Amino acid sequence: MNKIMIIEDEELICEELSKLLKKNNYETVVLKNFQNAIPEILEISPDLILLDIKIPYIHGEALLQNLRKESNIPVIMVTSINSEIDEALSISYGADDYITKPYNPNILLLRIKAVLKRTKNNYSQNGRNLTYKELTFDLQKGTIKKKNIEIELTKNEMIIFSCLLNHQNKIVTREELMTALWDNAEYVNENALTVNISRLRNKLKEIGYVDAIDTRKGLGYILS
Repeated sequence: MNKIMIIEDEELICEELSKLLKKNNYETVVLKNFQNAIPEILEISPDLILLDIKIPYIHGEALLQNLRKESNIPVIMVTSINSEIDEALSISYGADDYITKPYNPNILLLRIKAVLKRTKNNYSQNGRNLTYKELTFDLQKGTIKKKNIEIELTKNEMIIFSCLLNHQNKIVTREELMTALWDNAEYVNENALTVNISRLRNKLKEIGYVDAIDTRKGLGYILS
């Protein structure tokens, strides 16, 4: 049974979410200590987090950003803030999905199922490493490394790089990447993919690969 942590300061919403999740065979836990959030998250080690943006003591996006320094636990932002800027920021900080209130419970459940399925599929590769030129892509650690330089990737960046690397020198369409990331290309704003591609490019640039990912206008991307 997958364990889902709810990070939300409104008790009624927490109760409703817990009932919905338990009814659909998920174990739930609600974060109580917002001042000591990261240690509590890491101790409980949930399979997925539902994170509101407006929470006490620390902004949800800042919490996500700090969490990504420690863990790749899947995170779905669940918020009343319907803003493309906040959605893009959340995705760029490492959110796996973003859904606004009021939401359809069935859509939320589908998003949760998709993220958990994607996580399982993309990290059940027995820890094997992949290589790109002189770079090593460590699937267990979530890092790319060249000589003494090692850079961490977010979960979304890992998925994108895996897709491109597994189809090296071939065009991977935006639709294929969005399906790999979110299971349904229609669920997500295309800007979210652009943000993740940009962040991955910058990290590859840091390690010496400036033009590794090429955009093929109207077609997709290619790792050459």
